[in-house]
Amino acid sequence: MKMVMGNSMWHLISQADAVSKFVLLILLSMSVLCWALFFYKLILFRIKKNQMHVARKAMKNVTSFEELLSVASEQVGTLPGYFFSRNLTFLKSMLATPEGVAKKGLSISELELVQRHVDQTVEDILHSEESYMPFFSITAAIAPLIGLFGTVWGLVHAFIRISELQSADIATVAPGIAEALITTLTGLVVAIPAFVMFGYCSLQVRKLDRYFIGLSDQFMFFVQRLMTK
Repeated sequence: MKMVMGNSMWHLISQADAVSKFVLLILLSMSVLCWALFFYKLILFRIKKNQMHVARKAMKNVTSFEELLSVASEQVGTLPGYFFSRNLTFLKSMLATPEGVAKKGLSISELELVQRHVDQTVEDILHSEESYMPFFSITAAIAPLIGLFGTVWGLVHAFIRISELQSADIATVAPGIAEALITTLTGLVVAIPAFVMFGYCSLQVRKLDRYFIGLSDQFMFFVQRLMTK
């Protein structure tokens, strides 16, 4: 029965006009892109969460600035490695003096600047992690509308056919209506997974946010302990 239904649907698609086929092609392209981006993000989230676990575990054993630099060097090329690199560079610039001699500590106002820089770094990282996610929400929003457009166009096409044949029996009406409703079905099939993908990726970004809150707290605790005058 599935084969018969599949053959019937394919027959309707093959008999559809150019506009309906173009609508279906757009929806198919959006669906393929959504799934490709979703699996890409899924793999990246898994890798980056593992990197965050390793970095936070390493930070627990840091007791000196040299050990912090060692942890940062071990994390080069990773997401926490970028966090360490950017913030350590800023920290070194805060410790530098015009005479070329590094300061032994930081004032309260300077520590606040370091904290702001850490927060800004986390915000920039999370903004980067949200890349491609708008495509999921856009697809979820417009795919049903594109499908609806195809449906309306198909119904208009069906009524024109009825007018041409001067007949409104089921044999004349059914193929046109079925052809029109295929685009609505396709739009929903594309939109629903895209909505779920967006929600899942948003959840993963929030998890990364919690990881970075913990890592930034560890980093600032270390800086305050060793650098406060």
